[in-house]
Amino acid sequence: MAKYTIEEMSAQGYKPAPAEYFSGAAWLKPFVIPDENTNCIVSDVLFEPGVRNNWHTHPSNQVLLVREGVCYYQEEGKPVVQVEAGGAINILPGVKHWHGASPDAVMVHTAIGINTEKGIVNWLEPVTDEQYNGK
Repeated sequence: MAKYTIEEMSAQGYKPAPAEYFSGAAWLKPFVIPDENTNCIVSDVLFEPGVRNNWHTHPSNQVLLVREGVCYYQEEGKPVVQVEAGGAINILPGVKHWHGASPDAVMVHTAIGINTEKGIVNWLEPVTDEQYNGK
């Protein structure tokens, strides 16, 4: 069940993240949208406790700035790492990965995607509970 209501989040400039790519409630707050003059995207993403996105890749770098909570992050074939608020993750092009909140707290990160003329994201399969739990 979602911790926040659409009304609460809309008042803060957030909209629901696409449900088909997240394991539960997540919220997007766009700051920069790519257009003919700007080839980057910058958004805050709020993950409710225990929520993660699907495995995915990016055609160019993505940078995550963890602003609140603990970000669980995993690249394919590597262990899950926990990145505390104040930390950053630089995800290289084509690296299959996922990210999400710890089980017990909200996590907010600022996601920065560059060179969006190459595309933004390639969504893949959901992350299993075993993968999320590092097993």
